[in-house]
Formats: sequence, C-alpha cells, structure tokens
Amino acid sequence: MSIEQLIFYTSLLAIIGLVLSKAGFRFGIPSLLLFLGVGMFAGYAGYLEFNSASEAQTIGIIALTMILFTGGMDTDYKEIKPVMVRGTLLATVGVLLTMLVTGTFIYFLFRQPWMPGEVQSLSFPMALLCAAVMSSTDSASVFSILRSKEMHLKHNVKPLLEFESGSNDPMAYMLTLILLQMIHTGDSSIGNALWMFVLQFSIGGVLGYGLGKGAVWFVNKVKLSSPALHSLLLLFVAFVIYSATAGLGGNGYLAVYISGLVVGNSEVLYKKSTMRLFDGFQWLCQLVMFLALGLLVNVDELAGVALPAIIIGLFLMLVGRPLSVALTLLPFIKKMPLNAMLYTCWVGLRGAVPIIFATYPLVEGLPEARMIFNVVFFITLISLTLQGGSVTIVAKWLGLVDEEVRTPVFRDVDLPENFTSTLSEMTVSPAMIERSNLLKDMSIPNHTLAILVKRGESYFIPKGETPLEVGDHVLILSDDETALVEAYEQLGIHHYHLDV
Repeated sequence: MSIEQLIFYTSLLAIIGLVLSKAGFRFGIPSLLLFLGVGMFAGYAGYLEFNSASEAQTIGIIALTMILFTGGMDTDYKEIKPVMVRGTLLATVGVLLTMLVTGTFIYFLFRQPWMPGEVQSLSFPMALLCAAVMSSTDSASVFSILRSKEMHLKHNVKPLLEFESGSNDPMAYMLTLILLQMIHTGDSSIGNALWMFVLQFSIGGVLGYGLGKGAVWFVNKVKLSSPALHSLLLLFVAFVIYSATAGLGGNGYLAVYISGLVVGNSEVLYKKSTMRLFDGFQWLCQLVMFLALGLLVNVDELAGVALPAIIIGLFLMLVGRPLSVALTLLPFIKKMPLNAMLYTCWVGLRGAVPIIFATYPLVEGLPEARMIFNVVFFITLISLTLQGGSVTIVAKWLGLVDEEVRTPVFRDVDLPENFTSTLSEMTVSPAMIERSNLLKDMSIPNHTLAILVKRGESYFIPKGETPLEVGDHVLILSDDETALVEAYEQLGIHHYHLDV
C-alpha cells in the first residue's frame, strides 16, 4: 500500500468514526465503541492491514500518556480532595481484588468440560494475567463518556470515578508486568513482587510530583512567542516525564497522571488555550488508539471465545467489580449513600487500556496470549455497550443526577493572562426574580458587572433596566471574588461557576 493510500484510508476511517459518533451520541452509544467498530470493519474488509502487536502497544503508550496527562490537568484538586482516599484505595486495593476474584473465576471456568478444548489448559498464573490486564477501569472511556454526557452527579461520584480511572492504570500495569515476570522465570516470590511494586510506585509518585512542579516553573519561565508553542512545549514535557520515569525504573503512567494533576492545579501561562488544544489532542489519541486496536483484532477469532468472554464479562460487571468495590469501600459504608456505591460498582468501564495491556503477552510470545487478547477485546465490547451505553440511564434510575447544576455555557470565554478579575456564571432561578426581575434590583456588589446574557440560543448585553427570565445564563465580571460569593449566597444562588 502506498503512503497516499494509507493516508486516504486512515483519514476516511477517522471521518466515518467522527460522523457516526454524532449519531451514536443521540442513541447513547459511546463514541469510542464506534471508533473500535470502524477499525474492526476496515480490518475485516481488507481496506487496511495491521497485525503488529508491538506497534499497537507503542501507539497505546503514546496515546495513554497524552490521555492521562490531560485527564490530570482537567481534574480539579478541590473536587477530588474529599474522595482522594477512597479513589486511591479503589485504584490499588480495588484493582488487586478485581484481579484475584476474576482470575480465580476464569481459572475454574476454563476447567469446565463444556468449555472449548483450547482454553481448558489455562494455568492459574495465566488466568490471573488475563484478569490483571482488564482489572482497571479505562481512563479514556470514563473521561470521554462522563464528560461528554455533561452530567452533574451527587455525592462526589463523578470526581471519584474520574480519579479512580486516571490513577488505577499504573496498578493494572504493575500487576501485568509482575505476572509476566513470574510466568517467564517461574519465580512466584511475593517478596520480589512487593519490592517491584514499592519501587515502581515510589519512584513514579515522587518523580510525578517533582517533575510536575518543575514543568510549571519551566513553561512559565520560558516565554515563547505564541500560546500554541507553549502548548506544544508542555506536550513534549509530558512525554519526557513519562519516558524519564519509566527509564529510571518508576511507573511512568502514575508519574504522568500526577504531573498533569500538579500542572492543572497551578498557575500556568495560557492554561485555557492549552487545555482546549490538549482536549483535541486527547480525542485524536483516543481515535487513533481505538482504530489501531480495532484493526489489530482478527474478527473471525472472536467467535471462538464468545462463550467464555460473555460469561467472564458478565461476572466482572455483576460480581467481580461490585464485590471488589464493596470490600474496598467497606470503611466508608456509613459515609457513602447506597445509590452512590451502586453507581460506582456499575461504572467500571473497560476500554482501550485493557486491550493495550493484553498486547504485552502477545509481544512476549506466550502460548495463550492470542486467546487472552481476544477474550479481553470481546469483554471490552460488552463493557462499552452495556455499561458505557447506560451511564446516563443508571444515574437517573439511582437518583444521582443533580438537575439544579448546569454545565457553564460561557466556559470558552477567555481572559488575558495575569488578569486579576474573576469571570463567573449564574443561572437565573424563580427565587431570584420573585421580588423584581430587573437586573438593577439585584444585590450585585461594587466592582462587579453583568456583561452578557444567554437566553435560549440568543446572546445580548444587559443593562440596568433589562428584565431577566428564569433560565437565563448571566456572565459576570468581578474584581472582588469574596464579595461576589457572599452576594450569590444572599441571593439564594448555591449553584454557580467561578472562572468559567
């Protein structure tokens, strides 16, 4: 295939995936599932040939680095602080329990006489390896689905799920490497495994935080001529953080997520423009990664593992994940409402990350590696279809959707760097205009201006005599954030957005 044909087919597939994602959104079908399907179809129909597990792994590492760094940058520390202990436990203990529970189930399932003959010889370490590669929730899937739905969930469930998905990939990666080493060497020493775990996580955590602080200082110190160049500078800094940490024996995925968290919660030049650019990079990485993984799979082989994959997938969703979450969060049972606990159990989305980790046994050339890859791929399809497609439905059914909170409509409004004033957005409620609906009669503090109103699909600049209506979105500019927050409280406004 010529380079022109390669560019044509890959670009055409990307366009098809993006167009289908718009239709899929209306019917609750996750966009990432459609990208995966487009890749599978292209490979099956013979439009593109891609069968290199090592190249797919490389694409996955690059994409996952970008996704984790951007996810960290987009995570507000104030939001995750109340759930950080729970999220950390889910990202470590929860992943370990998921592997042990699911791996044990896989081992005994494959020994049943009605299972296909080629899977009955799976050893216990290989069963654990199969469970390990899919023991973490997928950050790309969770970030894209929860944020694209623009739902606001009660009881800090959304920050918990996003923090867990962003920080639990390193644990699954570690478990995968440890089991691969055990299978290769035959050394099942718990001491060696614990030492490898402590070394990778301690180096990854320390370097992630330290290099994240260094990245903030560096990008602020180096004043380039364009905001776009600053964004590219930070992008390459993220890849340096991953590769340097991995090269020093640490967990690169953990380091890049923590450094993204540090950068996103610090004062950085051109942060808003960088986040918009990184959001596009993130979607590009997800698209390429899912297309590549879709191309890698042999569709004809999926039928042979359909029965065990369906059983394992349902067990993981209905038993393995819920049991692991319940045991991990047992100390918080009195603080966490039942509906929040149930939703956390359900949104254990599997996506590209388990498939990427499933390429490691393939690259190592293990005998059962292809079967494990196909099982994990099939389970990912099930998870994205059932769990990903029901994220909104289950949240509403459990009464977790906070209808009073709305996504800010002025979030793309940008201010010059080092501008000291605060932009905020409020939504007009019936209580606010009960006494008077005129803007001039509202208790807005000094040094504060209402500069723009969105009503329906129309925008206009308000004046003192402007009558407000319920549902209007008002953009406010203020030099005194404290006074503004106090005014909001006096007006009975408890849901507003600062620094939109």
